[in-house]
Amino acid sequence: MYTIAALYQFSRFNDPDSLRPPLKALCDAEHVKGTLLVAGEGINGTIAGPRAGIDAVLAHIRSLPGCGDLEWKESTAATPPFGKMKVRLKREIVTMGQPDVDPRERVGQYVEASDWNDLITRDDVAVIDTRNDYEVSIGTFAGAIDPQTKSFGEFPAWWAKNKHRFHNKKIAMFCTGGIRCEKSTNYLAGQGVEDVFHLKGGILKYLEEVPQENSTWQGDCFVFDNRVSVGHGLKEGPHMLCHGCRKPILPDDTMRDGYEAGVSCHHCVAVTSQADKARFRERQHQILLARTRGEDHLS
Repeated sequence: MYTIAALYQFSRFNDPDSLRPPLKALCDAEHVKGTLLVAGEGINGTIAGPRAGIDAVLAHIRSLPGCGDLEWKESTAATPPFGKMKVRLKREIVTMGQPDVDPRERVGQYVEASDWNDLITRDDVAVIDTRNDYEVSIGTFAGAIDPQTKSFGEFPAWWAKNKHRFHNKKIAMFCTGGIRCEKSTNYLAGQGVEDVFHLKGGILKYLEEVPQENSTWQGDCFVFDNRVSVGHGLKEGPHMLCHGCRKPILPDDTMRDGYEAGVSCHHCVAVTSQADKARFRERQHQILLARTRGEDHLS
């Protein structure tokens, strides 16, 4: 059984690039795989591996400047969620493209998972899903507003066009693990929104703690690993990933026109070029060859 830890911490790293080599070396030594992003504003990522390995990496991250109170969400998987370990240097640990946004200064009011239902069912509260459109498509909270953004960086423009809809409303926001809401609630506060809230620990914490019979969540939650989606109790969901467009699809979608394993699905068959499809077919061929040799193909 693999332990999965989803984590983030906003902190000031003066030389984030110097953090990468020791993080990568430790993860490799402890057989931990996944992705960690480091930037001047902090660290973000999801890792998976043996219990002892995850504990060692988390202890190392907690020793970094400003990371002593690091929080993370844990779940498990029976098969490896990741094929390799990546530690990448980024300008932002979650890209919003707003240089004045700083969650270390101010964020929205945290709402515990156990209190979330009471908040979002109030008449004076508007609930906004800050995730990308393909994530929202497989699950969201009942009554939540979908901005239909393709990337988090589109959220400020969406707000500018739609803020008139929320006059005299309190704003409740949520995302997968909480990191996007750290920035989006700081952004709204900077735009003059007085009452802004966000779900502490994100959807993952809600699905972990709130019983399904009491839940206002509908569908599954997209996750950025080989499980693709999870449901209540963080049990692995039914979705698979189209390796052409990286969007979640259901097993029945493999029977639809346009599906080709590793190449395309009904979402992207008319979008990707023939050159793209040829490249994806070669990648799929290499994956199958590696599998016959009993090896992992690290694409």
